[in-house]
Amino acid sequence: MKKYLYFLSCLLLSVFFSACSKYLDVDLENQMTLDEVFNKRKTTEQYLAQVYGYLPLEHDMFYSEGGNVPLSDEALFSWVSWVPWLNFANGTWGVTTTDYATWEHNYKGINQATVFINNVDKNVELSESVKSTMKAEARFLRAYFYYLLLRRYGPVFVWGDRAADDKIDPKTVDRMPLQANVDFILSEFDKATAVLPLEITDQAWYGRITKGAVMAAKAELLLYMARPLFNGAKLYVGLKNKDSEFLFPQIADANKWELAAKAAKDVIDLNLYSLYVDTKEKDPFRHAIKSYMGIYFDKWNSEVIWGRWSDDGFNYNVRTAPPKVVTIGYGGYAPSLKLVDAYPMASSGRYPVIGYGANGQPVIDEKSGYKEAGFTDNYVHPLDNFAAFKAHNSCVGRDARFYASILASGMYWTNPKPQPRQVTFFEGGTSSYTKTGDCVKSGYLWRRMSDPTNDIEAGNWGQFAWPYYRLAEIYLNYAEACNEKPNRNEAEALKYVNLVRQRSGLNNLEVAYPEVLGDKEMLRTLLRKERMVELAFEGHRYLDLRTWMTAEQEMNEPYYTRNVAATNYESSWERTKDVFPGKRSFQPKHYFFPIQQKQLSEMIHITQNYGW
Repeated sequence: MKKYLYFLSCLLLSVFFSACSKYLDVDLENQMTLDEVFNKRKTTEQYLAQVYGYLPLEHDMFYSEGGNVPLSDEALFSWVSWVPWLNFANGTWGVTTTDYATWEHNYKGINQATVFINNVDKNVELSESVKSTMKAEARFLRAYFYYLLLRRYGPVFVWGDRAADDKIDPKTVDRMPLQANVDFILSEFDKATAVLPLEITDQAWYGRITKGAVMAAKAELLLYMARPLFNGAKLYVGLKNKDSEFLFPQIADANKWELAAKAAKDVIDLNLYSLYVDTKEKDPFRHAIKSYMGIYFDKWNSEVIWGRWSDDGFNYNVRTAPPKVVTIGYGGYAPSLKLVDAYPMASSGRYPVIGYGANGQPVIDEKSGYKEAGFTDNYVHPLDNFAAFKAHNSCVGRDARFYASILASGMYWTNPKPQPRQVTFFEGGTSSYTKTGDCVKSGYLWRRMSDPTNDIEAGNWGQFAWPYYRLAEIYLNYAEACNEKPNRNEAEALKYVNLVRQRSGLNNLEVAYPEVLGDKEMLRTLLRKERMVELAFEGHRYLDLRTWMTAEQEMNEPYYTRNVAATNYESSWERTKDVFPGKRSFQPKHYFFPIQQKQLSEMIHITQNYGW
């Protein structure tokens, strides 16, 4: 399946319309006219590429568009100043904060998509069927930009099909009710689905929208709408717009889970996608590791439903490389200790840590087989078997995804050229802790999206592919909805979460936890743990905690790390809150972003979100 946004790098060569100071206007001053743009095939294709260009760069985690990962509790990026996520993590942000503010950006994308929809039929060099497909792509993109606004800000103002030159007085604008937002987005999704192809076969156009991409977006939208944040949350009961319409549902509707389940199953029933499985490795455990890694490294594989392609591997991979061990390594993209704790044990299939004490020490499931203390001498990494080392017992016997994702102290750098290099995170280690400069502070680095075949010492930083949607997510969406819907289907929920676990070599959930059978709440907890692990660093965790409305429990805590400030390897494995300053702070008002001051000044009657 060829589904990535490859064509953007080929077509987005010139942008005919500058970013407008008012995002509900089109500025054609000193530009080609609309008639001139849409008269030719090439310029029409370039305009559509520009609309695609408003999609978020979710793999760029350093800046606002990819900000979901550092904002969540799955990550603890190493930098403690001059990075945009710190104010959000400690709660010191508000209506004048511009980081992660995507309101104007997405409305510009909405506007440009509308311009395309309203003008593409003028083209005389494209067939009617091609124009119909391109219009459907723009229709989906416009609705998707609304969806991105919805999940960040809550319900917004929907411009709909109004022409780009149909001026809207910002002084009259207010947000529309949630259901009006959802109805419009779903209607646009369905219109696009009816026209778009199942597959893209022309290599020059890999990545353009397909039926499956739209259906996956629909499934995710309906999943979020069924979850507590959008489904009767008490925080938003009574919140009205200027026309006295309730912006949010006033009571929960459990039937929304039925809609979410059906939408996810519709994607599955296309039978176009399959979980990626490595076809070369014979060793069962290494096969499990490589099957999970291959989702990213085998770039045109059958699991990805829709994704984005980038030729710039440097900016991501340099931040996952350990300082001092490699020539150029910033060492900043680090998993949190909580994420590291989350990976199941390979033998039992159980998640080892079931909670934390007041001092940050883990409460361990004794049936899991996990050991928090001690070391194993002469341990050989199950994939990077370059040399034996003294491994902390917490790193022994874990799920295959642990070894695909986590670079822990004591392990060797993923590429053995020019020679194997051990990585140790403590003061005086090979990637030594220092109070200033680039260094690893959590005790771990993230390695999952960094291809170990890249020889970065030779300047080979590789290319990058980012899946917006992949089949494992759809399986987990479906499992969650099946567990929650009024006509609960436990068998289906277990079937599809087990398909995800089986790829990693784990036993079935009901084998690991026989007591889960018949226990809806326990299955909910285990599904959320599985989702945290399987979709780690893909931008879902922050959205999950918010839409589940569990962020207040999960993201108000000190930054616990391994004690990388210790002066020896053994002591560096102790847990501490003294290495990384401060703590996370998540307040009820943070479930939605505020409407920023710039928009409040333009739209004087717009209704602000709760708490802002």
